Amino acid sequence: MKKVQIFNKIPLDAPSTFLNPVPVIMLSCRGTSKEYDKPNIITLAWAGTINSEPPMLSVSVRKSRFSHKQILESGEFVVNLVSEELLEACDFCGVKSGRDLDKFEKCKLITEKANGLEIAPSIKNSPVSISCKITQVIELGSHDMFLAEIVAVDVAENLFRRNGKIDLGQAKLVTFSHGEYWSLKETIGFLGYSVAADDVKARRMPKRRREGLPVKSKKKKK
Repeated sequence: MKKVQIFNKIPLDAPSTFLNPVPVIMLSCRGTSKEYDKPNIITLAWAGTINSEPPMLSVSVRKSRFSHKQILESGEFVVNLVSEELLEACDFCGVKSGRDLDKFEKCKLITEKANGLEIAPSIKNSPVSISCKITQVIELGSHDMFLAEIVAVDVAENLFRRNGKIDLGQAKLVTFSHGEYWSLKETIGFLGYSVAADDVKARRMPKRRREGLPVKSKKKKK
């Protein structure tokens, strides 16, 4: 392990939601009553994986949001991952309300029936759409947390490699950090890289490869 920097930290005046970076998602939903029965999108940064078996995630939505009621009515939603190409629409959907306009129409996005769901649509323009059914609602304060089981995941066909593995690097996903959107440009590590051999690091990490670490070629079997 290399030696790492030591920081002198300054406490903020008050506790805050300072976890960074966080994912940015476009959550698509639809209600069932007359007022809320229309496709809608809300941009969220408060989302995360919470369980493996069954696969589950959580999202937190402010109670005053139009989409909050829609999610409660249908009991389902779709988490759509955001590519660089979708970023402008993503930001727009985070600052405008579905009460006032049709975000799909305004952003020129296409609805699609979500795999495994009956009501909430997915965004056809998103590289990955995750269909979710709510299992529990936790009231927190300003927000409600929706715990949901993932019932289906749809991935753009161009993200599949020939060996069947998914290359999310090709999706050009974005993240959110301290009020700004950031692109994900380069692999700087992988699960287990801290104990991997140098040739493995060089093969899987572009930065390491540029630093001239050795890349061992596989010996052909005779």
